[in-house]
Amino acid sequence: MARSLYEWLWQHEFWLPPGITWEDMQESEDTHYPQPRDLLLSIPFALILVAIRCAFERAIALPLSTKLGVRDKQRPKAEPNPVLESFYSTRHKNPGEGVLLGLAKQCDLPVRKVEKWFRRRRNMDRPSLSKKFSEACWRFTFYIISFFTGLAVLYNKPWLWDHRECWTGYPQQPLQPSLFWYYMLELSFYWSLVFTLPFDVKRKDFKEQVVHHAATIFLISFSYCANYIRIGTLVMVIHDASDCFLEPTKIFNYMKWKKTCDSLFMIFSAVFLISRLVIYPYTVLYNTYYYSMEIFQPFFGYYFVNVLLIILQLLHVFWSCLIIHMVCKFILQGTMEKDMRSDTEESDKDEERDKIREKEKNGITYFSNVTSNGYIQRNGSEPLDNRAHLANGHAKER
Repeated sequence: MARSLYEWLWQHEFWLPPGITWEDMQESEDTHYPQPRDLLLSIPFALILVAIRCAFERAIALPLSTKLGVRDKQRPKAEPNPVLESFYSTRHKNPGEGVLLGLAKQCDLPVRKVEKWFRRRRNMDRPSLSKKFSEACWRFTFYIISFFTGLAVLYNKPWLWDHRECWTGYPQQPLQPSLFWYYMLELSFYWSLVFTLPFDVKRKDFKEQVVHHAATIFLISFSYCANYIRIGTLVMVIHDASDCFLEPTKIFNYMKWKKTCDSLFMIFSAVFLISRLVIYPYTVLYNTYYYSMEIFQPFFGYYFVNVLLIILQLLHVFWSCLIIHMVCKFILQGTMEKDMRSDTEESDKDEERDKIREKEKNGITYFSNVTSNGYIQRNGSEPLDNRAHLANGHAKER
């Protein structure tokens, strides 16, 4: 059964244009084509990248955050409570009002105190500023290396300047070693992001990030197996261009260098919108949809790769809407709004209100005690402290 599934999966009708079979893709001593088994190398390479990242964050990013003045906010810890901790870990992290009331009765605590406990417990799970800084430093380092590696690999390739060259001789386009290692670098990095996804900083677009990583891995893998190497390299360079500006924007935001952060954000927004909404559709989508048909007739691989590329474009549109909204806020208000993808920390506003009420109450009590001990009694007797209180607030000894 496994053999039948294998033979069905690798039918040349799925992967190659009409008239081309796997026999036409046989390698020789001087000619090498992409082989699906090569993709297995990305898994150990991804684990190596994870190890390098851990070492980088500990040895470089964290000490750098301290030197640059990035300080973690001191968060009040939730008091130990086995009942609430069990509910938080196994059922829900943000229970509704009715559930809070039941938990309050179960723990014999005020509802407000139970609500405060959950708020503090959620804040304890949120990543610290130094963790965000370290993650941004690692991604910035990788994107810079990856982007300039892509430029170094592609600057003398004809398809970078003439997009029709992506299909010249397709699919019998030999695989060059530089393109192979560039592919392995990118694929390994996205696999490493999948491996560290449970431990990375979670944002509001977490589901979109999962879809993005899955679509990217499938796209890179399929483009490699079907020898869409040339179009794949263009996709990767275009994506890395804007990411090189996104991560330093986060870094300066964590450092509270507001003007530098705002300037980099505007640069990032321009690069992102131009590269993802203009260059990508023309260079990649139009290229794969129209130029490819000048060489061969549509087949399964043609439709499949275009679907994956369109999924990426839909994600581009989603993120572009968020960015445009932030840019409009910046232009109208003169300050950059916080990243709407970020899961912002909850403040203990109710707790602060309670403290204010308590202070006010204590102040009233204190004032009441002072007046009750210092006033002149109605029956004409002297106050307890034997002082005469004057209208200007000063007391004079008799």
